[in-house]
Amino acid sequence: MSKGLISLEPALEKAVLVVVNEDEHEDEMVEIELEGLCEAAGVEPIATIRQRLDRPYKGTYVGTGKVEEIGLLTKEVGADLVLIDGEVSGMQQRNLENAFHCKVVDRTQLILDIFARRAHTKEGMLQVELAQLTYMMPKLMSVYTKFERQKGGIGMRGPGETKLESDKRLVRDRIARLKDEIEDVKRIRDQQRASRRKHPFPFASIVGYTSAGKSTLMNRLAGTDLLADAMPFATLDPTTRKIELPEGYSLFLTDTVGFIRKLPTHLVAAFRSTLEEVTFSDFIIHLIDVGNPAWEIQRDSVLETLEQLHAADKPMLTVFNKIDALTDPRMATELVASWPNSIAISASTGKGMGDLMAAIMAQVQELLGKVKALVPYSEPSMVQDCYDYGRVLKVEYREDGVYIEAELIAEMRQKLSPFLVP
Repeated sequence: MSKGLISLEPALEKAVLVVVNEDEHEDEMVEIELEGLCEAAGVEPIATIRQRLDRPYKGTYVGTGKVEEIGLLTKEVGADLVLIDGEVSGMQQRNLENAFHCKVVDRTQLILDIFARRAHTKEGMLQVELAQLTYMMPKLMSVYTKFERQKGGIGMRGPGETKLESDKRLVRDRIARLKDEIEDVKRIRDQQRASRRKHPFPFASIVGYTSAGKSTLMNRLAGTDLLADAMPFATLDPTTRKIELPEGYSLFLTDTVGFIRKLPTHLVAAFRSTLEEVTFSDFIIHLIDVGNPAWEIQRDSVLETLEQLHAADKPMLTVFNKIDALTDPRMATELVASWPNSIAISASTGKGMGDLMAAIMAQVQELLGKVKALVPYSEPSMVQDCYDYGRVLKVEYREDGVYIEAELIAEMRQKLSPFLVP
């Protein structure tokens, strides 16, 4: 910067990171991930300290000795905040801030801040605000510490208590309004989903750990121009596109928000209408970044989140991505051989995309079951439905009805069942 010029960019907050994961095998992955979250949130990590915890201490989350150690380190390095890689209660946060004389932020608050930065659509902003307020509600009491010893009763009902109840009511009212607005957006999303369901094409969702390459894959498959950034949660809003497949087949494909280890429950709840895209899918494409040394931990985190969403039992195509980053190319072949219904690709270079298209095609064909039916002339709409909800392969107008051979989605096969013929 030239002499005399003043930078208009705000200085990054400096943070001491407190890492508290239980499994030492996850240490490197957890620290790298936390540093990545800091970068996404505009925080500069300047020191890291660790405590191995089976469960948090009630009053201070970490042990008394560790509190003193963190306090000394924070003062020594001149940190603006202490970032704890766990979920801290309001009481714990208040006690730690009193001990450290600086701001204390937990993992949930950090991720919520990143989501707030990334939200650009109305739906995304509503969902983030709902998650933030839901997270903040139990912690409101910590704002009123100087009134905490006041008791109720005549002459003792202090302004802090009145203000607290007033603020709680305001937050509750705002949460109720946000839920109503999100419900309105959800109705629109449901209408769009129902409209797409009138087409004869299956639905698939791309899921994966944040930064697994979902947007890059979506861009390559659909010709979209989504932001493909290695930073966590680069895209929040789901994008659905129709993908043309060989031999006249098609597919609706949705790119979803990235999952992460310990995805905050507030976010899962607030983003439920968005995440429902996964639950309404006919099958799931699970993208895994095998270039990441901790890819197995990330894979398991995604599968756990799918369990939360009640979507773990859906047909799944496992896609090992970023094979160009592997030091041993044979690893990709071994992974595919050892994992059912899987392929290996590089979404960025295009390697393996032919295999992916063939695998998607096979999944679509499996969903579109082949039927033969003789439809009475009294049911003319049924024939049209076969065109609308599948691929008609053969039609013959016979004396006793319309003979039809078609590949149809499950809903249409059920409707046609009374008229099936050998």
